[in-house]
Amino acid sequence: MSQEIIEGIHAIEKEKGIEEGILISALEDALLAAYKKTPDATRHAEVKLDGEGEFRVNGIEIPEDIEFRLIEDAREARIAELEKIEEETGERQHTLIADEDLDLDWAQVPPDKIVRTDVTPDNFGRIAAQTAKQVIQQRIREAERAIMYEEYVDRQGEVVTGIVQQAGDRNNVLVDLGRVESLLPRSEQVDGERYEQGSRIKAVIAEVRSGTKGPQVILSRRDSELIRALFELEVPEIADGLVEIRGVAREPGYRSKIAVESHMQGVDPVGACVGPRGSRVRMVVSELRGEKIDIIPWNTEPARFVAKALSPARVREVYIDDETKEATVIVPDDQLALAIGKEGLNARLATRLTGWKIDIQSESEFAQAEAEAAYAGATDDEEYSGRCGAILSNGKRCPNAALPGSRYCGVPAHQALVGTEPEPLAVDGTGAAEEELVAPESESELAGELVADVSLESNPPSLESGPRIER
Repeated sequence: MSQEIIEGIHAIEKEKGIEEGILISALEDALLAAYKKTPDATRHAEVKLDGEGEFRVNGIEIPEDIEFRLIEDAREARIAELEKIEEETGERQHTLIADEDLDLDWAQVPPDKIVRTDVTPDNFGRIAAQTAKQVIQQRIREAERAIMYEEYVDRQGEVVTGIVQQAGDRNNVLVDLGRVESLLPRSEQVDGERYEQGSRIKAVIAEVRSGTKGPQVILSRRDSELIRALFELEVPEIADGLVEIRGVAREPGYRSKIAVESHMQGVDPVGACVGPRGSRVRMVVSELRGEKIDIIPWNTEPARFVAKALSPARVREVYIDDETKEATVIVPDDQLALAIGKEGLNARLATRLTGWKIDIQSESEFAQAEAEAAYAGATDDEEYSGRCGAILSNGKRCPNAALPGSRYCGVPAHQALVGTEPEPLAVDGTGAAEEELVAPESESELAGELVADVSLESNPPSLESGPRIER
């Protein structure tokens, strides 16, 4: 009978891929438990498969001091195991364990201190046959669950396609992945999305948990990795490593920004992600149920990267502080709301994508603050030198140098401001008098006093000319 069991184990190994040793070990444990229930069972025993393919029961005798030590070690190990289970599940575990229920490690006993005696019962073949079927079926289920767990735990972060089965308790959604059922919790769903029964959805494997009924696969539609994985599926250049996604910032259901970089000359990373007539990015947007996506070219220059990250807004200037990793961004007045975004969304995503703290100001706000800082604390009797403090009608600060001892340049309209309010005033009109510059003593002074205003309006939104960068 035992030989027939062994042949069955060989067949299961080939069919199910379960190692023969695992099944034999499980069968030995089950047969030992069955033997201990017989009336004449010895205190310590083990079941082993002999060379003839028969299961034999060996009674074990060891010195009392060694037996006591083995029992204590086994008890401590068992208690630690139960406490770990209690910690993971939150359920109280029984810690009262009989000596007979402990698994003693006979390998710790010196060979010359252990005596084994064959105590196999006469009817042990029948016991083995009854036990084998149940144990093998149980081990097959456990082994299949373990194999499935190992398969899916290695796929965390991967996009999978499943069929929506039903919405469970608390709006959790069950998704059939084929070999295993997965769960899309409410916390990992995107606000506003509806999942109809029988529909197909793509999601990221966020977590894989081991359970008594098999692996529990937790899916996510909110994870930023979903954006990355969807582009990898749609853009061959990303799959081939020619284009790399350097960063992803996402507000699920509203807007996402990705930074891409090309690793091959002549390959446009943004164009590759957009695709012919926008076909590739449209596929991603469709899967995300209309979520907007900004594709930003990665740039090693922080100021340019920050400026591009604020797309679709146009940026005039970027001032960066490397020590604090803060960036002050100047935008046209009509672009301020667009740069910040609804409830700060655009600025928030740009901050996440770049890793820089971003302060966005309009041109008029920045010019006003700059003028105030230029003559802050000065009195009429104090010597003053620097840039003219007048604000032009276009919202920009006058680029001329202030006259010695004055806060303003030589333009008559600006000199008329002397003695008025301490705050800088906007000068009406945009005539030639406003643009007239006070002649400096040399060309070098002129170069130092005039500010080059770099306009990005001629090339939105790629900002190829780049913002003006001051450090």
